Amino acid sequence: MNLNWGNLLTLGNLVNVLDILVVWFVIYELIVMLRGTKAIQLFRGVILILVVKVISSYFGLNTVSWLMDQVINWGVIAVIIIFQPEIRRGLEHLGRGSLFVRMRHENEAANRMIAGLDKAIQYMSKRRIGALMTIQQDTGLEDYIETGIKLDAELTGELLINIFIPNTPLHDGAVIIRNNRIAVAAAYLPLSESNLIPKELGTRHRAAVGISEVTDALTIVISEETGEVSITKNNELLRGLTQEDYLKFLKHELVNEEAATNHNILETALDWVDQRLHRGRR
Repeated sequence: MNLNWGNLLTLGNLVNVLDILVVWFVIYELIVMLRGTKAIQLFRGVILILVVKVISSYFGLNTVSWLMDQVINWGVIAVIIIFQPEIRRGLEHLGRGSLFVRMRHENEAANRMIAGLDKAIQYMSKRRIGALMTIQQDTGLEDYIETGIKLDAELTGELLINIFIPNTPLHDGAVIIRNNRIAVAAAYLPLSESNLIPKELGTRHRAAVGISEVTDALTIVISEETGEVSITKNNELLRGLTQEDYLKFLKHELVNEEAATNHNILETALDWVDQRLHRGRR
């Protein structure tokens, strides 16, 4: 059988394919965003209700189908009420300035956070103070944040150092950083069962690898035995990092270089326009 590619590759078919790809991309991003949070349980519940609805309609279970219709109809309103704060914050974020301006502010905050981390890492590494610091990325860490002691504090090197000073109430466990702020301290992270982790590494390193196995979080570990600095991300353990190594890695992962480049181009263009305007006034 010969396929007529001319009939298949029509504008209408291409639009339909694009439509499907966009929907799947949105669903995928939604799942990634909700993974690791309590909202994923609600998402699973919605999927279950839809499955029950389809099955009941197929087998002619009219009463069950009617009940599922009511749940779906009223469920939309319930979701809006339950997640009203999150929806509001999301809309405010979308409406807050231009894209380049928002990304520039985010980069500035990320650079301040990296500076604070660097100060703490240098101090604790030289004095062999053990530390475990996890930075939330796209995957939510709500389940682990709930195990810690809430701080919601601005990240500074001094505060991180004080948290991990031995024999203090908060030193045992992980600091979790979210939105460039210290969300909690003394949090518990899942321990990895991997046999690939060297035997000489302790609980902190196993916790760092463990959280990297189930989320996309970036975790910094300082060994209290050697002062060695390590980073885990995406189930990968990077050991023996120098200051130059970890700063380069943190900037690559946390700072949007494209936004910085675009901002520089935009600034150059605005300066050029400003100079032209001044010349015209003369």
